[in-house]
Parts: sequence; C-alpha cells; structure tokens
Amino acid sequence: MSGREGGKKKPLKAPKKESKDLDDNDLAFKQKQKEQQKALADAVKKAGQKGPLVTGGIKKSGKK
Repeated sequence: MSGREGGKKKPLKAPKKESKDLDDNDLAFKQKQKEQQKALADAVKKAGQKGPLVTGGIKKSGKK
C-alpha cells in the first residue's frame, strides 16, 4: 500500500469570480432579456388555458 493513501481528499479550491463592472448597455440588455422571458412565460401560460388548436384526430376514409 505504498502508492495510495486512504481517506478523503480535499477538493480543489475554485478560483474566485471577478466582479464585472456593468455599464448602461449591459444593464439595458439584461433588462430587455428579463422582459422577453416574462412575455414568453405569459404567452405559454395563456396558450395553455385554451383548448387544443387541432381537433381532427385520425381521419378516416369514406370507404367501407
């Protein structure tokens, strides 16, 4: 057992994230993305309230 050590190894430390300085363009872009995401969620919710769009199902031929 010379090559291995027992026990739990410590995890590697992740590097600290740098704080980004956001300018007006970045803030406006993030705000626009939030509004688009909210509008999409509202559209999905509204579409889910209505019934199915196509109610045909399997079409049968007139032959017997």
